[in-house]
Amino acid sequence: MLGSAPGLSGRWERLEPRPRARMLRQVLHAGLRTSFHALGRFVASHPVFFASAPVLLSILLGASFSRYRVEEDVESLLAPKHSLAKIEGNLVDSLFPVNRSKHALYSDLQTPVRYGRVIVTTRKGSVLDPVHLDTILKLHKRIYQMPVTVPATGVNSFNYSFSYLCLPDDKNVCIIDDIIRAMEEIQSARISNSTIPILRYPITQLADGRQAYIGHQLGGVQGWGPNGGVRGQGTGAKGEGVRSARALQLTYYLQARGGLMDRVASQWENAFCAELQHFAALHPKLGLHPSTSSSLRTDFQFSSVLAHRPLLASLGACGVLAMLCCTMRDCVRSKPWLGLLALLSITLSGLTAAGILNLTGTTYNSTYLGIPFVMLGHGLFGSFEMLSSWRRTREDQHVKERVASVFEDVMLRFSGSTMLHLMTLGLAASPLTNMEAVRLFCRTAMLAVTISYIYMLSFYSSCLVFTGYLETGYRHGCFCRRVPKPERLDSKPAWYRCLMYTRYQDEAQTTNPPIGVGNSHSHTPNSNLTHTHTHPHTANNPATHGLGHVANSTLTHPHTHSTAHMDPNPQDSHLLLGCVRRCYGDWITNTYVKPFVVLLYLVYISFGLMGFLQVTQGSDPSALVAMDTATVLYTRAQQRYFSSYSPVIGFYIYESAPYWNASVQRDLLEYAKGFQRISWLEAYLNYLTDNNQSTSQPRENFTHTLRHSFLREPQFAHFADDIIFAERGQGEEPDVAASRIFLVAKTTENKREEMSVLLDTLRRLSLTSRVRFLIFNPSFVYLDRYAAAVSSPLRHSLLAVLFLLGLSSLAVVEPLVSVWLGLTLLSVQFGVLGFMTLWGVELDCMSVLCLISALGHSADCSGPLLCGFASGRGDSRTRWVRVALERHGVPSLQTLICYSAALVPVGAVRSNLTHTLFRCLTLTAGCSALHTLAFLPTLLTFLPPSKTPGNRPEEDGQRQEVECVEMNDSTRVVDQITTV
Repeated sequence: MLGSAPGLSGRWERLEPRPRARMLRQVLHAGLRTSFHALGRFVASHPVFFASAPVLLSILLGASFSRYRVEEDVESLLAPKHSLAKIEGNLVDSLFPVNRSKHALYSDLQTPVRYGRVIVTTRKGSVLDPVHLDTILKLHKRIYQMPVTVPATGVNSFNYSFSYLCLPDDKNVCIIDDIIRAMEEIQSARISNSTIPILRYPITQLADGRQAYIGHQLGGVQGWGPNGGVRGQGTGAKGEGVRSARALQLTYYLQARGGLMDRVASQWENAFCAELQHFAALHPKLGLHPSTSSSLRTDFQFSSVLAHRPLLASLGACGVLAMLCCTMRDCVRSKPWLGLLALLSITLSGLTAAGILNLTGTTYNSTYLGIPFVMLGHGLFGSFEMLSSWRRTREDQHVKERVASVFEDVMLRFSGSTMLHLMTLGLAASPLTNMEAVRLFCRTAMLAVTISYIYMLSFYSSCLVFTGYLETGYRHGCFCRRVPKPERLDSKPAWYRCLMYTRYQDEAQTTNPPIGVGNSHSHTPNSNLTHTHTHPHTANNPATHGLGHVANSTLTHPHTHSTAHMDPNPQDSHLLLGCVRRCYGDWITNTYVKPFVVLLYLVYISFGLMGFLQVTQGSDPSALVAMDTATVLYTRAQQRYFSSYSPVIGFYIYESAPYWNASVQRDLLEYAKGFQRISWLEAYLNYLTDNNQSTSQPRENFTHTLRHSFLREPQFAHFADDIIFAERGQGEEPDVAASRIFLVAKTTENKREEMSVLLDTLRRLSLTSRVRFLIFNPSFVYLDRYAAAVSSPLRHSLLAVLFLLGLSSLAVVEPLVSVWLGLTLLSVQFGVLGFMTLWGVELDCMSVLCLISALGHSADCSGPLLCGFASGRGDSRTRWVRVALERHGVPSLQTLICYSAALVPVGAVRSNLTHTLFRCLTLTAGCSALHTLAFLPTLLTFLPPSKTPGNRPEEDGQRQEVECVEMNDSTRVVDQITTV
């Protein structure tokens, strides 16, 4: 037929050769589009199987929730997996384990596996007042004697008390805080009417002459000034007498010697919290803030419990709006159930992914709350794109052909955006990521997105087939009832006619199509056909199809509806599409509006830059737990009353050093200068000086005096826990193999930042020092290289996306589309990062997870718009911007509406983690929508790619072109040749 068409050979002779890259893209596009077309026909031919198989699979895998397990090791999730602090911590534990300390423990440095801790505050007065002091000692006694019965019932039950579970000292007595001993001394002196000992801060002296650091046990301290005046809170100098204190911290150390004792210690912690709650009710003048070893884990996972009902509310709100977004004025072409079925498809994919995780033994944590929103944004946009493409297909085609055309039009773009999701999540889930929470989240999200993509191709597509058959049979889109013909509707009430409104096809025209249908097609006033008839070669140009696929809209069958003459644009019966076509598209491309949009973008960049320069790292684990929990209340009280001094820092000399050397002594004293310190070396040098002995002695004399004189003094005996001796030959004095010194720094409100700076400073010093030492505190595990560990997954994902776009531009995507999409992703990321900082969100693992998912979300929204714009040939930029907005901007707007409605209930959850999630995802949706609906449509009207026609020789005479259209439906195949 083509060979007999007049003028066809001349047309092919006029076509110029394309560049090889464009030809390669044409071949790949043609192959991929043909494959998706065949896949669409296959799915449409077996809709029952593809609808039922995902449901059955989800039900089977959903039964695996009996294997549901929660992650218990929060430190492994939120701390960098590979850090120098963890190596240093292991070395410290091997040299100085907790059970080696037989005199004193520092709660914020030497913490065993199990412990109970409480901060006692007073609403009025001081904790050292006689009334409060007696009450606190009474509380201590009750905790000390509190029994725990294991098992709770039965003949073999035993009662365990703190004295059985505690860490013992050298006299086999429980190690308790030094502040308790000091308070007992004050109480005994008051009862015996003797002189009350002076309590000094932060280092005091006990009755046995031992120096004890109580800076982490007494908080909100006001001291006496040198002239008897009162110093402000926390401003006491070393050795200064304490006038009042607003808070007191007590720690009870437990030992877990096995599985049974660990269970007993766990129950003791629960009983400890219950006892404090009961005691607080009896003594309302005191505030009690407990914390145990399991508090962080329990409160971190409690966010998931709090989010159960809000997530259901999000699902319901999103479902209602999804149904409304799929509703049209035409009751037959309206498909509200498809919106609900899209949500059901996402839910089934999430259930399937959860079942796979349960079967593989994966544990859950609260960061997984963000995964449903990753699936929701990606799945909703894909479903709305498919529905939009369905409405652009020819209604006279068979349902199978329409579904195949939808696959051919949409699935190439949807598959590309899915690949971007998998690339960003996959690289963040790789071993390159040093944050376990980020790695597990991205691995799980990658599985969920993959299953969601498969279910979109199978379950949702089969639902589209079923609703297509309902539309072919002229059944109501909501009630599935056949709609009466117009002549029967005239006798019905007004409300019934409104409810059953549709554009009914004339049966006569359907059975016997008019001969002049081709001419009517060439004069159809549909605005979507303008570019086809102006440049007829577009229909045969594979490059034009690209990712935009204009076949569905350019070769539209002529209107055969009885109401076609009244409604030349039937898609306008959809509210959002009508608003974009009639109002928004013209307004956003208006010459007078463009300067204001460009100005708005400059403001956007300015505020983003302002926030970007203020980014702070959020290494505090308490910022990711539920609000009003024990961890938050305890942390808040600790920051309020115990922020004057840093946690106790261990200064560990892990190799043998010449301590008797005067230069080594000076170096070590210089390192500790400026700190509050508990140092055996400084005390020993003072001891030698007080006894008129030289501090620079031979090694044997130095070590002999240390072992046989200094450490045997009662006030210095506790320093034996801080020195490790290594035996030498027989008859020789042993060497000091390792030792430790305790340092405390004066801090301000920015405690964690100052600790991070201190860590870096002392580490650099250890590299140049003659003495091999390291410093450690358990909080260093979270601080050490936290910024690099958190930001590296985001940086790797962003580089991977840019690399993928650059690589795909060689063979798959138009180069300018890749450039524009890469710039859009960078702009969205920059804006989200800057605005979330201005909103008070720190850069922690949860915010980074949202930033990683934002890459895929912004690609979903802006990618199809850019592809649709770049695929057009001829006409003006403004014209193609409007077409791209109509085709791809409306699905983006529908996704934004549903996505925003789903986020609103999550913002009401009383949890720091969900607040971070809500703010970051809201900014992601807002910035993506702003770029898709405002910035890109404006910038594309005057920036490349251009919209000039192809370089063909123009002829003065009228050109003859041949357009071949093959029309298929269930009953006939008509080959139609029209000469233009």
